[in-house]
Amino acid sequence: MSSGYHIVVCGSLVPDPLQTLEPVMGPGGPALKNEMMLPSVLDPWASHALYEAAHLAKQNPGSKIWLVCLGPKAKLQQLMMSVAQKVSFELVALDGPANGFTEAFDVAQALSDAIQGIPGLDRSRFMLFGGWESASRAAGITLQMVGERLKILNQFQGVDELAVQADGSFRILERIEGGRHQVSCCGKLPLLLGWATGGLPEPPNNPQVGMINMRQVMPALQKAKSTKIGTEGTKYLSMALPRQTRDTRVVKNMPPEEIAREIVDWIQQSGS
Repeated sequence: MSSGYHIVVCGSLVPDPLQTLEPVMGPGGPALKNEMMLPSVLDPWASHALYEAAHLAKQNPGSKIWLVCLGPKAKLQQLMMSVAQKVSFELVALDGPANGFTEAFDVAQALSDAIQGIPGLDRSRFMLFGGWESASRAAGITLQMVGERLKILNQFQGVDELAVQADGSFRILERIEGGRHQVSCCGKLPLLLGWATGGLPEPPNNPQVGMINMRQVMPALQKAKSTKIGTEGTKYLSMALPRQTRDTRVVKNMPPEEIAREIVDWIQQSGS
């Protein structure tokens, strides 16, 4: 396609995976302890979607990328200092919570409204990218609901590869059981792709790209719409880190049947 694509990538920040997360009950509901102090990174699933979008845009001149992010404005500004050096994009920012205690339906509504408000977005060239999962919300349904609200019928989840064919159609590899892929062909836009890990490396930092992006990022952050993603109607009875249990016993000459029986008993006790 000579005119290129309009690619919208949905993604937000998540706490650095090396950090220990502790849930607490705050005045506005459940949250993470010292959440605003935790170093953040772009959601790994969304990162793959962004890198794949950049690769597709590079191969098709005239393409444009928008990155739609929902998160605390101050944290988004810190995140953009590094992400903006990777890929050329236009930021659409929403100022709201980014922890795992938000409702997927509300998040999908906020994201779809933001996408519908993008000036000049052409549905005949429109492709919606995002993570198949999320390292924070991890609902696995948010992107699908965004697509439904935008009336995108062609949806593919768990995507590892996208290839544009000679006739302009798309060849898509989706993950299925048994470590295999389902091959699909689609010849119509708009199109939604929920990316798995993909096959592209992380792009190197490019200060020139970063400077160009930041000229638009800062005004976008200043205009970020305050978005309330509430938990009304949801009651959390308790919040705690996963309990770590380790019971070690050294036994010699124990029959395999007895070992198997003890393992089954232990699993049943752990699940009760």
